[in-house]
Parts: sequence; structure tokens; C-alpha cells
Amino acid sequence: MYTALTDTVTDSLHPLLEQNWQRFEEKLNAVEGVSPELLTELTRVSVGSDFVSEQLSRSPVLLQDLLTSGDLHRSYEPDYYATALTQRLSGIDAENDLHRELRLFRNREQVRIIWRDLTRRADMRETTRDLSLMADACIDGALNWLYDSACERWGTPYGIGESGEKEQQRLVVMGMGKLGANELNLSSDIDLIFSFPENGQTDGEKKCLENQDFFIRVGKKLIQALDNMTVDGFVFRVDMRLRPFGSASPLAASFDAMEMYYQEQGRDWERYAMIKARIVAGDKQAGAQLMQRLRPFVYRKYIDFSAFESLREMKEMINREVRRKGREQNVKLGSGGIREVEFIAQAFQLIRGGRDSRLQQRELCNILPLLPDSVGMPQEAVDDLLNAYEFLRNAEHAIQAVADRQTQELPMDDKEQLRLAYSMGFEQWDAFYDQLEAHRANVRRHFADVIAPAEEQEEGQTENAAEEWLELWDGALNQEQGIIFLAEKGYDDAEAAYKQLVDLYRSRTVQMLQQIGMERLRAVLPTLLAEVSRTDNATETLSRVLTLVSAVLRRSAYLVLLAENPGALKQLVRLCSASEWFSEKLAKQPILLDELIDQRTLYTPPDKGQISNELRQQLLRIPEEDTEQLMEALRYFKNAVTLRVAASEITGALPLMKVSDYLTWTAEAVLNVVLEIAWRNLSEKHGVPMKSPGVPCDPNFIVVGYGKVGGIELSYGSDLDLVFVHNADPNLFTDGDKQIANSVFFTRLGQRIIHILNTFTPSGQLYEVDMRLRPSGNSGLLVSSLKAFTEYQKKEAWTWEHQALVRARVVAGDPTLQREFEAVRAEILESQRESGALKTEVVEMRQKMRDHLGSKNTQNTEKPVFHLKQDRGGIVDIEFMTQFNVLAYAHEHPSLTEFTDNIRILEGVEACGLMSADEAESLREAYISFRSVGHSLTLQGRSSEIADDELRESRDLVATSWDKMMLDA
Repeated sequence: MYTALTDTVTDSLHPLLEQNWQRFEEKLNAVEGVSPELLTELTRVSVGSDFVSEQLSRSPVLLQDLLTSGDLHRSYEPDYYATALTQRLSGIDAENDLHRELRLFRNREQVRIIWRDLTRRADMRETTRDLSLMADACIDGALNWLYDSACERWGTPYGIGESGEKEQQRLVVMGMGKLGANELNLSSDIDLIFSFPENGQTDGEKKCLENQDFFIRVGKKLIQALDNMTVDGFVFRVDMRLRPFGSASPLAASFDAMEMYYQEQGRDWERYAMIKARIVAGDKQAGAQLMQRLRPFVYRKYIDFSAFESLREMKEMINREVRRKGREQNVKLGSGGIREVEFIAQAFQLIRGGRDSRLQQRELCNILPLLPDSVGMPQEAVDDLLNAYEFLRNAEHAIQAVADRQTQELPMDDKEQLRLAYSMGFEQWDAFYDQLEAHRANVRRHFADVIAPAEEQEEGQTENAAEEWLELWDGALNQEQGIIFLAEKGYDDAEAAYKQLVDLYRSRTVQMLQQIGMERLRAVLPTLLAEVSRTDNATETLSRVLTLVSAVLRRSAYLVLLAENPGALKQLVRLCSASEWFSEKLAKQPILLDELIDQRTLYTPPDKGQISNELRQQLLRIPEEDTEQLMEALRYFKNAVTLRVAASEITGALPLMKVSDYLTWTAEAVLNVVLEIAWRNLSEKHGVPMKSPGVPCDPNFIVVGYGKVGGIELSYGSDLDLVFVHNADPNLFTDGDKQIANSVFFTRLGQRIIHILNTFTPSGQLYEVDMRLRPSGNSGLLVSSLKAFTEYQKKEAWTWEHQALVRARVVAGDPTLQREFEAVRAEILESQRESGALKTEVVEMRQKMRDHLGSKNTQNTEKPVFHLKQDRGGIVDIEFMTQFNVLAYAHEHPSLTEFTDNIRILEGVEACGLMSADEAESLREAYISFRSVGHSLTLQGRSSEIADDELRESRDLVATSWDKMMLDA
């Protein structure tokens, strides 16, 4: 029997066919009704799917069941899965039995679906529909069983309906993405959102639960029922990160909370996601009401062309991810892939869906045919896209059918390539790949017509000009000729420039380059050298740019990026000319070159809300348990925003104060996410600490920023002065299986936060953390309770610690505890102090700092310098004066404690009549000048010292104010 079947496949696939055939050959002998047609199909399936072969070998009755029932060769009615699974689950008493029955059901139906897909008994749309219906049935069937079980244990949840009467509450499960659109692939995750109609509580006899708590517990059970891997496999991988606020939020939210979030917080990418949203399980009648309430967020009443820009940004984000992870051969995410077809359809849905209700559908194959009439898209384009989409989805299914594994990557192995081609109906890989490329080329072309921005048409160099630069590079010009050539082109120190190029050419890295790397280097050098020659400091700029080139030679894809994006190359040269810091940052992390491509975002950093949302959006794509990848993503995000801020400052698009705002907002966003990650890691292991008996922390923990981060004055490379405070009973324990004392939990939480921030990864360090300002400094506890912190500040803290408290501000954590901390801070700062003693202590501390940190330590007598921060008349003098005013007069003027930044404190000092308007303005101007010069020095890679004759007027004004305020009797 086997020998006859080998004639239907190429010789190269015979070993694979034989291997899988041997798995179930004995079982096949016992199957009745095996026809030649069935054997032909079995051959195709056994070559295309190791998963099906394994299932048939493990379950002798599976193939017989599929044949006897006729299910293998018929299309199901829409209600089949729900009916069949309901019967299967009837009489189940134990949760373990529920898990087993769900998995056995899924495995049987997955075999049937793969079989029908590979043999083309089902087309692509039937395959995706069946997978989605099966998912619906599994979610709903498991939920119904778990809901009933939960009601028996904790009572039935109730809320007050519109009639004023009690109404039973059920969970509403919203399916997102491919599940919502009835377009699941063979190994999709399912993206879910849980909601319930109203707050209330259960009617349990022994224990009542709040409705939210009840549904969170049910939701967790549902995820386990579907997602857990057992000996029988899994049902579906579940992803809950698309819910409002992502992983930081409760697992289930009320309808009111959902509506409020999308009205006030919803972002463009969430509009995009919500197009496909569908109620897949639970209370579908209530779910319909929820969808109606959310519809205005998705579909605008007006024609919304802003959707194009949003989708461009999302596509560029995906492109960056593709480039970083080398996914160019991904049939979903790669250029011309499935995602681009989806974006085309959804762009018009977002733009015109509010006006044209026909576009308010989820299924892509229903939307595309509407576009000629709705938006005037040529019919030929629609036909191309539909054909490409079907081919790409079939290829995706054939890839996933092999091992029931979530991947869309084209195989690299010859045997696997031939297997994929065979499953797609081709005898050879090249024939399949040619057709795939033809479809992808069509998608790329139509995507560019609809969404991709028009590329700037750059006038390239003439061929002769490029050849001149390459002659210099190749050594065709001798040293004298090369120096003359560089001088003619505009290099200010042509001899030094020539030496830099020769050193690079002779470097071991260049000499060991493979051919493709050398070709890429030669492709970009002429344009790069010509652009550098146009700068005012060409030789210095060349040194900086070549440092970056050296860093990326072994990763020459970055050279391609510059060669193919003249605008990005031009910005690189411009910014490296202005800043050594910029070139060093790119050399250390060249992946940031991506940020140079789009000038609209390069010189427009995101605002505070956008920073937080962009960060959370990027982290949504990373599994919560993958801490290493999360840490890398955090570092990339922080560096990318910092780069954009620096670019904006260098070009004058951002003033100094705004620069510090953006850098501080970035740190705050990162700290909030790091706290969430650390909290999740610990609470999953040990449970949640208890604030008081029976009351869990949520989280009753804050991160307090001191110094620059507290004063909203971060600069490039600033470290973070932090203090951790909690507000839970240290004698209580966590509520998990591996209980630990609250005090231990919070100490480990602090350690985990520091680890995530401080650890050096391939992308460097996130932030350097300084904890020395905590109570008792390095000898004190890492995390203090609010009570202990208060007692220390009242009874033991030194004056300099109260000075530091002036700039203290909660930057992450629990809002309730934040308010309590702010009250404590105000109480301490508003305490009445004896003015003379206070002044003496502040002056003595300032003198110690000058002695230890001032410029005299440079031993430079020939060229005296001025230290911007520490020398007399510098930044710290201004800071100490503002702190003195707060500590001396806040008991009379409580408003002085409101702000933590020096500029607004000085405004407050002026408003309270403690300083003249002219003096306050002079100090503010001096402070801004000093910090602006400091930023510029950082960007130029220099220390905080300037020539002794610079900024003399500002320094004298500060020194005069210091003497008048702090030294006069």
C-alpha cells in the first residue's frame, strides 16, 4: 500500500512520508472504509503535517471516527461545534476532566481542519471560519461550566439593572484580532478582553465577593482551561494584553469602566484593534450593548483621514520590529505580507466607516470587494489583493500545519521548503517562491498607493562624483593627491581626514569584511563623505561618523538603511556634526538609526501621555514572562526617546526646560512599567502582600524621586536618586502559596526594580540608580514604611536631608500613598526652624561640597576653569538658596512646598515677597543659562567645566545673591 503511494510525491519527500506513515500504518489496517481516494489524501496530509500523523498514531479510533461520522468530508453547520462540545461536557464534575475533554475535542477537530485544508476540501475562508467557530465553542463551553462552578462556591453575582431590580450578571468575553474577525489561523493566539455589566456582589451564603473579584477569578480559571499545557496539549494560547491599560489593569472591567477608558484614554492603535472586536462568549445580549457603547470610539462621524498617518506609524513600528528580528521572510509581517493587506482594508474602515456603515464589518474578505464602490479603488487592485491574501493565508496555514506551531516564517531548510511547496500544490520550491513573490510585489505596490508616504525624491550624486570618492577610498590617489582632493571638497583639516579614512581602510575589520559587507560599505561611502564635507566642522564630523561606521561594519544591514534612506543619512551627518554624544550613542546602539528615517517623529518627541502609551504599546508584543526581552525593549525605548529629544534640542526645536521635561517624563514612564514588571514577578511567586488583615495591597508602594528626577530637571545620562516607601503592616504576610513577610516582599521588590534599571544588557544600562538618600543612607533599609520614613524625617534627619526633601516627588506607584507621602513631605518642610542655625548648616554643607567637588581639584593653574555646578556662583548655589527659602519660610508660606523644581520655587519665593522680582528673575535666567551650557557640553562629550572667563556676569549675580542671602548677618 505504501509503495504505491510514493509515486504521488517527489523522491526528496519519500523519507518524510515513510517516517510519518510508519507512525500509524498498523492503526490504518484496522480502519474500515479506506478508499484509494482516502489514501491519496492521507499521503498529502502525512507529508504536510507531523501533528496530524502524531495524533492519528496516538488515537487509533480517531480516523475511524472521522470517517464513520462523515465529518472528514463535509462542511459543518455554524452551530456544530457549540452543540458537539456541549454534549461532550455534559456530566463533567471535575475541573481536570473539563481540561481533558476540551483538549481531546480540540485535537480531533484540529486534525479534521488541517486534513480538509491541505487536501483543499475546504478553502481558506472555510478553514478560518471553522477555527474561529471552534474557538468560540471552547471559550463559551468552558466559561459556562466554570461560571456554574464559581456560583456554587461563591454565590451568583448580581447588579442593579435599569429597572432598579437585581439582575444576574454574567461575564462578557470579547474576541479581538483574528478571532474577532472569524479569521483564526491554524495556530493563532486568541486575544480576549473580559467585561461585565455592573458592579455589585455575589449572594454567597458563606462568603460574598465583589462582582469584579468574582469575574477575575472566573477569568483566570478560563485562561487556565484554555491555555495550560497538559499531556493532552492545549486548547488555545490566550493573550489578555489588549485590555484597557494592558497587563497593569484588572483582568475584568465593568461596562462603565470600559466606556470611560476608550472615551478618555483610547489610542489610535486601539481603534485599529477594535475594528475586529466581537463578543465570542458569555452574555451575548449584554455584550451587544457594550459594543454599541464603544462604537463611537471606533467609527467617527466624519471622514477621518488621520487614520492614514496612524496606520503608517503602526506599519513603520512593525517594519522596525521585522528588521530587528530578521523577519523579512515572514508571510505575515514581512514586506508585501498579510499585515499590509489588512492595513489597506482597515485604513478605509477607519476613514469612512462612520459615514458608510457597509464598512463596519470585521472580515477582510468582505471589506475589500466594497472598496471600488465605496472609495473608488480600482477593481484590478482589489482582485490582486484578494488573490494575494488567499495565497498568503494558505501558505501560513501550510507552515503551521507541520507542527501545530505559531509561526509565519518561510523555512530555510531544503526539505522543509519542498514540503511547503508540495502542500501548496507545487512540485518545486522555486515555482512556489516565484508565485509568492509575485503576490507580495502586488501587495507592496497597492500598499504604497494607499498608505505608504511618498518618498522624498533626492537628487542623487552623479556617477562621476561617486567614482571620485571611491578612488580616494581604494587608494588610487596617493597621500598628497588625497589630501588636496579632501581640501577641495571642503574638509577643514584635510590631512587629519585623510588619515582617518586610511586608518579605517587598513583596519582589521574592513580587511576581513565579506563581499556583501564591502559592497554595502562602498554603496554608502560616496554619499556619506560628500554630505560630511558640507558641514562646518567636516573633519571632526568625519571622525564621529566613521566611529559609527566602524561599529556597524559587521552588521552591514545598517549601511543599507543609510544607503536606501538619503534623508536619514543627511540627518545622521547633521546631528553628528553638532554632537559627539549623538554619534557615541548611535555607535553603542546602532539600532537607533531607525529613528532617523522619519523626520516628522525625529524632531517631534512624544508628549507625556504619548510616551507612556508608546511604551506600553511596544511592551504589549512581548510575553509577560520574558523579562530579558522586556528589559531590552525598555532600554531601546528610553534610548530612542532620548535620541529624539537630543535631535530636537540640537536643532533648536526644543528649549532647555522642555528637554528636561521630556527626559523626566520618559524616566517616569519607565519607572511605572518597571514597578509593574517587578510587582508581577514577585506576586506571581509569593502572592500579594496584605495591607491589613484581609485587605491586599494595591500596591501601597511608591517610588520617590529626588534630585534631578524629583526636580523635573533630568539631563542626558543623569542617574536616578530614588527612595522606596510602602504603607503595609510589615508583620503581615503575602497571600500566596509561598508566603513571605511583607517586609521581605517589599525589600525584594525594591531589589528587583534596581536590578531591572541597573543591569547592563547588550543595549546597556537603563538608568544608574542611587539609593543613598533613603533614611539612614546606605546603612538603612532599602524600603521604608511611610511611618518609619516620617519618624526618621522628624527625629533623625539632618538638615541636608530636609534640603533634599524639597526636591522629592513621587514618580511611580500608588496614587493614594502618593497623597499620603505628599502630606508628610509638606508637614516636614513646613516645620518652623530657627533661621540663623538653619543658615549656618546650609552654608557649611555648601562649603564642604565646594571643597570636595569644586574646580580647584583639577590642578589647572595655567588655564583656570569654572565648574558649572560646584564652584562659587554656580548651579548648586542657586539650588541651596531655593532650598533654604523653603525650609526657612514654608511655615509662613505653605505654597513654597507645592513644587519641586527650582524655577517654580523661585517664582514662589518671589510671589511671597521673600525676594525682589529683579533678583528672582536674574537667578532664574542664570540657572537656565548654566543648565543650557551643561546640556550643550554633554552633547559635545565634554565635562561640566568651562573657561574661567565665561558666563562671568551670571556667576557674579549668583554670588552676590548668595552673599546677601546666606552670609550677611
